[in-house]
This record gives sequence, C-alpha cells and structure tokens, in this order.
Amino acid sequence: MLIMGVDPGIAITGYGLVNYIDNRYSIVDYGCIRTASGTPLPERLNLLYQELVKIVVKYGPEHYVVEELFFNKNTRTALVVAQARGVTILAAAGSGVPVYEYTPLQVKQAVAGSGRAGKSQVQFMVKTILALSETPAPDDVADALAVAICHAHIHSWERKFE
Repeated sequence: MLIMGVDPGIAITGYGLVNYIDNRYSIVDYGCIRTASGTPLPERLNLLYQELVKIVVKYGPEHYVVEELFFNKNTRTALVVAQARGVTILAAAGSGVPVYEYTPLQVKQAVAGSGRAGKSQVQFMVKTILALSETPAPDDVADALAVAICHAHIHSWERKFE
C-alpha cells in the first residue's frame, strides 16, 4: 500500500511517500513545499495545492494521511495553518484519494510507543523504522513520514479484524 503522509503548514508543508507491504516499509519520496512569507495568503495556498496535486498525480498514493492540528495558544497561526490543512485535504479528495486523519498523540504512540514522545524521539524512530541514513529534515518532513507510518500501523491492525 502506497501511503502519502502530509504535515500541513503555510510556510513549510512536509510530505512523505511510504510503501508498506507485508509489514515492511520502503521509502518512495519525501520533501517539503515552501511558500514565501511575503506572498499573499491566497497565492501561497494555491501554490501548496498545485504542488500537492502534482505529487498525488505523479505517485498515485492509495491512502493520504494528514495529522490533525493541535494548538493551545496562537489563534491566528492556528487559523492560517488550518487553511493550509484544508488545501492539503482538498488536493487528495479532489484527486479521489481517500483521506485519513490522526491526532499527534496517535502518531507519537504508533511511531515511538508513547504519546508523550518528544520531537527528537519521533525523528529518531522515523529514521530507524524507514532505515534512512539520516534524519529527514526539516521537522515537517519527519512528521509527514511519521503520520504515514502511523497509518500503516493502524490500518494494518484494523484490517486484521475485518
């Protein structure tokens, strides 16, 4: 199963494509989409949408996974990131790819074994699970790969009981 994980953001959106077959992972591609801070928000969202659609069309993921937002302070930042998140979901839904969502707690538990795992622990586990030579950077890319790994764990577990 080819899974595309996305960590939405307005400045940086991380993405990662992971193949998960017979309890084995293989990395297909990963990276990030950056938008310039001086660019008007509608143009940034449009660029994000176009780039994600290109990736979806190029690789044809079977599942598209996005981390749910968690903000406890800056409401303005949360609103802008929520808009970027909506665009990331639209890029998949408009292409007919099923979209799945997980909380940060679920992602940390699936990848690191603890919902209280720190960023560095999650990054280390992503590197280890995917047998990468170095930790994916920036953090948004590691987070996108983590959400894809989370989906593989949860989806394969749910299928055992179907």
